[in-house]
Amino acid sequence: MRRGTGRDHRFHSAAVNRAQLLRTYRELLLDGIVPFWAQHGVDEEHGGVLSCMAENGERLGTDKYIWSQARWVWICAALYNRIERRPEFLCWARATIEFLRRHGQDEQGRWVYRTTREGRTIEGATSIYSDCFVVYGLSEYCRADPDPALLALARETFANIVHRIETPDFAETAPYVLPPNRRNHGVPMILTEVAGELGRTLKDDAIARAADEYSQRVMRLFVHREKRCLLEFLDRDYREVAPPEGTFVMPGHAIESMWFTIHRARDRGDHRTIRDAVEVIRWHLEKGWDSEHGGLFLGIDAEGHPPFFPHSDTKLWWPHTEALYALLLAHQLTGERWCADWYQRVHDWAFQHFSMPETGEWRQRLDRAGQPISTVVALPVKDPFHLPRTAILAIELLQQSRA
Repeated sequence: MRRGTGRDHRFHSAAVNRAQLLRTYRELLLDGIVPFWAQHGVDEEHGGVLSCMAENGERLGTDKYIWSQARWVWICAALYNRIERRPEFLCWARATIEFLRRHGQDEQGRWVYRTTREGRTIEGATSIYSDCFVVYGLSEYCRADPDPALLALARETFANIVHRIETPDFAETAPYVLPPNRRNHGVPMILTEVAGELGRTLKDDAIARAADEYSQRVMRLFVHREKRCLLEFLDRDYREVAPPEGTFVMPGHAIESMWFTIHRARDRGDHRTIRDAVEVIRWHLEKGWDSEHGGLFLGIDAEGHPPFFPHSDTKLWWPHTEALYALLLAHQLTGERWCADWYQRVHDWAFQHFSMPETGEWRQRLDRAGQPISTVVALPVKDPFHLPRTAILAIELLQQSRA
């Protein structure tokens, strides 16, 4: 089996070779990532994906985090819809959906956080992100198989999310604890993308407008123009809070959020918001890049305090994958040279440090110096989401730019 990480992956910003880059991402995705997860992750017995594993695929446990299951639905369905119409992709997605429908909800219709391999609930509805990713996965799946029951489930789950996040005591943000009287950027951020995708699948203008409202909430309230950063925490009335909590910044989160916003702005032809979001991407690359060792820090402080978040000096795979797609998108839409230059910098560092040619996948956690670590930063899983999503979206974007 060929592996998708062994060739020269340099970007060459002075003369962007999009055909070469397209080959790089297709090889990474179809010759590396997909075979890895087919071998190590797909649960043929119970449905879903087994992701509690070491970097090389060695199984460390069989618990199933529901947001990872729902993310896997999105990946499998997007592979089918956007890359190649292989029957196994849709089969994997459908088997995961069936697992979710049998075991994923509590009596109130909320999606639980963690189950056993067979589906017994271990932790209940402690994370709104489980619900959000279920909507995300079902939205993508129903573009291939527009099942009325699944579309109704996605719509019902979205309505439940919208209600729950506005309750005064809302704190369902596992794996991280939301302090009392706080709002976090992560909720309107993810709903920008989730509502946008659901609105597109359902062709529902009201849901699409909700996506725009969440995007505007991020841009208007969490983006701090004087500090040139996106703050992760505000109080319940969207006012700033004291440092270090109130000055905490996650560069990768901000960058991912901005490409969500760019997708919404692109759909409605809002060029000003595209330009604003691209500039926010630039801020976080400049602030978040480690000038000594290279790579993006997980967390920084807007005013130079010790970061609020644990493990902030680690280098994780997902901020880098999000930056890769965001920069490709920004370059396509603006033609700005700095986007290509930053893409090359992130691409070269990420492929050099995260790539695992022996597996075809990427390792996910490094220390500040770029050495592999086994520390659990969020969940004890190897997540089948950020890297394949970036590859899928990059392929889609690069194919469009060639047309």
